[in-house]
Amino acid sequence: MHEDCHPGYRALRKGRVSLPGQIYFVTTVVRDRGLLFLSPNLARVACCTLDAHSTTRGLEILCWVLMPDHMHLLVCLQEGDLSKRIGYLKARMAHAVNRERNMSEPVWEHGFHEHALRSEEDLPGVGRYIVANPVRAGLVKSVGMYPYWNAVWL
Repeated sequence: MHEDCHPGYRALRKGRVSLPGQIYFVTTVVRDRGLLFLSPNLARVACCTLDAHSTTRGLEILCWVLMPDHMHLLVCLQEGDLSKRIGYLKARMAHAVNRERNMSEPVWEHGFHEHALRSEEDLPGVGRYIVANPVRAGLVKSVGMYPYWNAVWL
């Protein structure tokens, strides 16, 4: 669907700058905030796709966590446009998830939220914050108990 049909999408893109070498904290949401990734099979397929595309198309994924209704990524943009790189990743994940569930429904909401990290921000600390999301959400008591995350530091 065209971005004009989604008033919030344009606001998300306003002021977005794609800088090669920049690290971004990205959040994207499942369509209608559905709890799609409560399904272990769908979560597994999405995670395998993330890992398979961890250094592809001008984007290096440093850290990620897949929650039941959203996903957080810590990425380094190597080249190109951040929106296109994230869009490609979301499309690959949607294709794999839809193949698994024998459907062709949208998986993700349009757009995403990003925060460009400043040089003084603690990169491993941001990574720890991301992978601890399931603990803060009350899904598990410790990060090691949650299976749907990865980080290059491990």
